[in-house]
Amino acid sequence: MLRFNNLTKIQNSFKLSRCFSTQTILNKDTNQARGIAEYAIDFMNSERDISPEVYEKVRLFHTDSVLCGVSALALKTNAPNVLRNEAINSFRASEERISLGAKVSKCLGSDIWVSSEKAICANASAVREWDSNGTVFGYNPNIPGHTAGEFGHNDYYPVVIAAAHNNSKFTGKDALKGMICLDEIRGRLAEVFSLKSYKIDHVVHGAIASAATYGAMLGGSVDEIEHAIGMVVAHYIPWRAIRAGKQLSDSKGASAALSTEAAILSMHRAMDGFIGPKDIFRNPEAIFRFFESTGDRDESPFNLHLTNEGDDFAVMGMHFKLGLYEHQSAGAIAGLIKLLRENPQILENGDASNIKKINITAYEPAYGIIGDKAKWDPTTRQSADHSMVYIISTMLKNAFQQHDTLDPSTDIQEYWKTLMLTPHDYSGTALYSPITRELMDKIQFHHGGEEYDSKYPEGIPSSIEIQTTDGNTVDSGFIMFPGGHARNTDTDLTNVLQHKFKTLGQLALGMEDLSGFINKLESIEKASNEDLKSIYDCNLNFADTSIDD
Repeated sequence: MLRFNNLTKIQNSFKLSRCFSTQTILNKDTNQARGIAEYAIDFMNSERDISPEVYEKVRLFHTDSVLCGVSALALKTNAPNVLRNEAINSFRASEERISLGAKVSKCLGSDIWVSSEKAICANASAVREWDSNGTVFGYNPNIPGHTAGEFGHNDYYPVVIAAAHNNSKFTGKDALKGMICLDEIRGRLAEVFSLKSYKIDHVVHGAIASAATYGAMLGGSVDEIEHAIGMVVAHYIPWRAIRAGKQLSDSKGASAALSTEAAILSMHRAMDGFIGPKDIFRNPEAIFRFFESTGDRDESPFNLHLTNEGDDFAVMGMHFKLGLYEHQSAGAIAGLIKLLRENPQILENGDASNIKKINITAYEPAYGIIGDKAKWDPTTRQSADHSMVYIISTMLKNAFQQHDTLDPSTDIQEYWKTLMLTPHDYSGTALYSPITRELMDKIQFHHGGEEYDSKYPEGIPSSIEIQTTDGNTVDSGFIMFPGGHARNTDTDLTNVLQHKFKTLGQLALGMEDLSGFINKLESIEKASNEDLKSIYDCNLNFADTSIDD
């Protein structure tokens, strides 16, 4: 495999000491499915000089995702509990099956061994349900051709935990390494091919990465991983139809789960001898060349760069959501926090009486996705968390209710923590809050045109201005890198994330159990393989009714 020293680096909030990052280049005129398989096997089975900051970043993303997952289960959201119950009730693994080599894993909050693809499906659905875990932007200007701008989320870590459950050689640090590998493949694919441009759901990249990483960790061969990737692309392509419509269904949140379940089944079948399509990235009738034709040239539409060592991994450019909201709204949220800190008089009456109008300006695709008029009257949580007007109005409503505790002299992260949106901000009751609806009626959402569009996905270009009833207008100015973004420098990320972890964890666990559970997740790097078998075990406190009722 060809490697080279990449001297340029993406700025990020960890302020890393600079070091060289070697990369594997999979050229467009090669069999890239086979190249991904070779990369994953080599990555997981050889020593790598990976920066400690990379391990730290993926550990935070993993902890974030798990706390999202257990809280979604405890509040009885629908799809995660349907899939978890299915796994436990219908795919429980007997001791005999396990002794015969069945692949098994555990669901979040359960000590029951079930078929690994079912545990992965249930867990991926749970961590994704709130739409509050990490986001990839598919943008790296330091690598030619790696600026396609596809979305994606950190939904796939249960794949790695399940693989470790079935291969006793892997420790907790190895599991983090597997997560880095999976995010690298997924993140770099997002940089070179925009699935959304062709109405294909972004989870395809995650499914490919899941098959490769899981197969590599279970000892699959290059041929077997290539067959599994071929099956994923040939048989299981989800359309963005799951995200269309006035009100969204369970299919939107469970998309990564269902595609990953198919990827893991494909990997099992390939390891049992099933022969899938080969060289799928150069197949002229698969999605890549079908949508981006390379004519008579026997090549895919892109070269693919995958990092081996150092600190320039895809995960280092991924975005943390500091609460529950669609990532496209993060710039406007940061703008609102800036305005409230600098203009506390906006909140002094404790209600919306000071506000005449709110103008929000953003870029495409934010304007088209979360500015869609169909989402200006959301009746479900899944639509509300993709509604710019609902998100901003709810945060502002919370600011009114807590205005006495907001001190402009405090650091900005205190505003992020105080105003953090939680699942209860999207409950059936919250959806129809009179204050929220009043504020929504005062919002105008504008497309900023080329000035804004040209800055995405480098950042999340947004601005917000508030006109008060006394005739004054306050303006946030142009926001590019809000709190949680890899290039943000004004917010203490770890500080805010610790608050998020506790806030979500308290919805699922008692305080004593929560402390131990978070400590277990944050100490994963020191875990043995035996420790990993119980890493998702916890006593969930299920609510009496669903938050969505």
